[in-house]
Amino acid sequence: MAASTSVNMDSTPALGARLRDLSFWAEWTALVGLVALLVIFGIASPSFLTPGNIAAVLVAAAIPATLCIGEAFVVLGKGIDLSMASTMTLGAVMMGQATLLGVDAGWACLLTLVVTTLVGGLNGLFVAKVKITDFVVTLGMLSAAQGAALIISDGKPVTLISPLLLTISTGQLAGIGYPVLIALAIAVVAHVTLFHTRFGTHVLAVGGDIEAARAMGINTDRIKIATYMISGFLAGVGAILIVARLGAAEPAADTKYLLDAVASVVLGGVSLFGGRGSIAGPVTGAVLLTVLVNGLTLLSVEQYYQPLVVGIVVIAAAALMRYQR
Repeated sequence: MAASTSVNMDSTPALGARLRDLSFWAEWTALVGLVALLVIFGIASPSFLTPGNIAAVLVAAAIPATLCIGEAFVVLGKGIDLSMASTMTLGAVMMGQATLLGVDAGWACLLTLVVTTLVGGLNGLFVAKVKITDFVVTLGMLSAAQGAALIISDGKPVTLISPLLLTISTGQLAGIGYPVLIALAIAVVAHVTLFHTRFGTHVLAVGGDIEAARAMGINTDRIKIATYMISGFLAGVGAILIVARLGAAEPAADTKYLLDAVASVVLGGVSLFGGRGSIAGPVTGAVLLTVLVNGLTLLSVEQYYQPLVVGIVVIAAAALMRYQR
């Protein structure tokens, strides 16, 4: 009995010390923030926790969650991809143009994935082989992909309605929308790939110390290129989801998706210096940002204030990351 009492007495101060440790909050920023928002908005707005609104939030979070997984792979490999939103737009435009030429929707989706993956591969080649800074390469690709989308589409949106896209946008399984299930499946595959395969180990090794990774015999250039290709591929998945949701291929890039992807990575505790992080963290961060915007909308907060609030949240999360172990 005495021994049991001693253990309990020792564990209580340890828990208290852990909660006072800023590194604890840095590691769990997204989850703690999400729970806090659910409680706050649930009390402030009677319609927030209704099944319909929760379902709408999850569907809206599917696209940023998909994009942030691709961004996470690049950041974990000690890089950055600023071209995701434009790559997604280019993929959507290619889908629209293919459909205008009479290509079946399924093949148009495949074309989208091929194009966006190639764009990601080009980013990786310039970063890994030509040795140009990732910030410069992806910033240039942001503009190039956006310009290509406008040229190919002549700046005009294309309406896309097909049974496949309607199924993706409105279909459900056990009450869960297909976009949510797609995002969840991607997250599971990404988690397994990152933490249970040799490739994932190599990504973390390259992000942690690229010179040490080379010394271990890892082909660091190949790993770098692969992470950008993953980012490009998932931008293509995002393009398919957004076209299915809007029913049209819009040639104008929405930079909000890029900002949300990077912000989700930061909120999810992924080290911007590479080599440390998770998949669940960024996905939770994407849901948090979607919940934040949804809750502010329900509370009738003017749209102009919403980016300000999101920016403050992200900066606060980035400040907390300084205390990560």
